[in-house]
Amino acid sequence: MIRNVILDIGGVLVRYDGLRYFRSFGYPEEMARKLADATMGSTWWCEFDRGVFTNEEILSFMIADHPELEADIKKTLSHQLGVVTKKETAIPWIRHLHEEGAKVYYLSNFSKVCLSDCEDAMAFHHLCEGGVFSFEEQMIKPNPDIYKRILEKYDLDPKECVFCDDTYRNLPMAEHFGIRTVWYRNQEQAEREIDAMLREKD
Repeated sequence: MIRNVILDIGGVLVRYDGLRYFRSFGYPEEMARKLADATMGSTWWCEFDRGVFTNEEILSFMIADHPELEADIKKTLSHQLGVVTKKETAIPWIRHLHEEGAKVYYLSNFSKVCLSDCEDAMAFHHLCEGGVFSFEEQMIKPNPDIYKRILEKYDLDPKECVFCDDTYRNLPMAEHFGIRTVWYRNQEQAEREIDAMLREKD
């Protein structure tokens, strides 16, 4: 029986749209795409989530790869306010899951700076029983140790857990630990699949 719902954050509980973020600075489409590719589309972006390097170091790596964009990278990523935005479905969904008798946790590749800069988008945070942010553990999904960490931290039985993520490559490792999974493709689909699991009989 499923008793615990573990949710990803970006794309599931908050909106994440790099192009929209760069457009918000007034850049035309071509430049917004160029900046998104050079930063959020680079191999360095996940280092914010891993939490090993400082923000300044990560920006310097991006600038070294794209020196012509130095001023624009510094202008747009000196903070991360607006990198993720609020999803109106997040709080009602968590409350619904509680009404169904589930405990709700988060397991997310997420950066410390984004957590502090995007408080409004993270308003659902206090409703969860707990969770794991990648930057706190200095490892990111699908590293097996981060799945092990959330199970151990809250003494969760994997057979009683379902994990929902919009990034498919993060699901097989959860299944390796015996956690059931739902690939988030849209809100209605994810709610329907998780509700069905919660209502299964032993």
